[in-house]
Amino acid sequence: MQWIGLFLLAVVLIVMVSGVYLSISTRATAVGRDIQSMQATSVALDIENEDLKSRLAIILSSSEMEARARAIGFESVPADQIVYLNVPGYEERRPVILAPSSDRSVASAPSMPPEYSESLLEWIARQVRLWYSSISEVQP
Repeated sequence: MQWIGLFLLAVVLIVMVSGVYLSISTRATAVGRDIQSMQATSVALDIENEDLKSRLAIILSSSEMEARARAIGFESVPADQIVYLNVPGYEERRPVILAPSSDRSVASAPSMPPEYSESLLEWIARQVRLWYSSISEVQP
């Protein structure tokens, strides 16, 4: 009877461990599928975003803008008919500098405080000197 009980206990333990293992495996598989689905959605959205950017670039191109302007009645103006207005208080835009300056300065080597470059023995000697000087100041 005891052997049968121990055998059944072992079978129950094996079944329980198997059940937990299958449960975890099922959850991991489901999460993996969800991740793959989200990645596919992300890629599709990236493609759509790039498509919209290219459409916007086409719409805003100079040839398209000129064609639409002509379609609604705008005409080109000769350079001698252009009038520029001087607006008080208006500040011109500063030019955008995209490249680094050509002035190359050599960076100096970073200096380390002496506290970080002294050895343990030097530190102990300094502490002893400080301790000795504080004691000698107290005694007359």
